[in-house]
Amino acid sequence: MAEEELPGVLILDIGGTHGVLENLVDILKKHFHLITMKEFLGNKEEMSKKIQSVFVFECRPTIDRELLESLPNLKVIGNSGVGVDHLDLKMISSFGVKVTNTPNAVADPTADIGMALMLASARRLVEGNVLNFPG
Repeated sequence: MAEEELPGVLILDIGGTHGVLENLVDILKKHFHLITMKEFLGNKEEMSKKIQSVFVFECRPTIDRELLESLPNLKVIGNSGVGVDHLDLKMISSFGVKVTNTPNAVADPTADIGMALMLASARRLVEGNVLNFPG
């Protein structure tokens, strides 16, 4: 499938502080034509027609009424995190747009960290480390 035929997905940026992780870009490019916010803002008239999805990574880009009004072909907002508290679901659904997320993506790592913190606390590992190796 040629890049022109792939559905456009709006992302904040590639890499950097708040952009999509560079190791995810190849996976996304297999299914979408990636359009950065800079590209979108530089040519809103043409790009707005191509964008069918927004990929929200670390709560960015911000999904507001102005953005939704400028994307007439938007079908879905994919959030790469567990929660959707940062999204106004009622407003988004009023545009006929669906929202997805990844509810179980970090369940195991979160449980692992929770157990590690409880064990470290019970065994006073942090205090022991500071007492044994003053810095």
